[in-house]
Amino acid sequence: MDFKTFYNEVVTDHNMHPLHKHAIENPDIEMEGVNPSCGDEITVQLKVQDGIITDGGFVGDGCAISQASADIMIDMVIGAKVEDAQHLAGNFIKMIKGEATPEEIDELGEAGALSDISHMPARVKCAVLGWHTVDEMIKGMK
Repeated sequence: MDFKTFYNEVVTDHNMHPLHKHAIENPDIEMEGVNPSCGDEITVQLKVQDGIITDGGFVGDGCAISQASADIMIDMVIGAKVEDAQHLAGNFIKMIKGEATPEEIDELGEAGALSDISHMPARVKCAVLGWHTVDEMIKGMK
């Protein structure tokens, strides 16, 4: 399977059938993320217990890339230590900026399928919206 096909399948699947696009009950932290250049808006909600993200979800509207990226992100951070989630967010943001090493991209698993977005300047903010929001949420916890 070529990379573009994989990218299209990942974005389409997570956009059409998101696992985590829903509000969660009694989140410990939540934050709204907005991309004013295109109108994407999401609110990310996380439950954190003993430094581990135990549940998460997001609500809002946006393009297929922002929605798919947020869904992949939530899937990756559930079960992760808070600092590991922040590390993943940092790697994702570096990848989209075209600054990540191959090893950092490998750490991102399925999210690595979005690496080509670094060549689509108009879509960069869409892809990083959820990840940037989680990074800011975690910074606010410290």
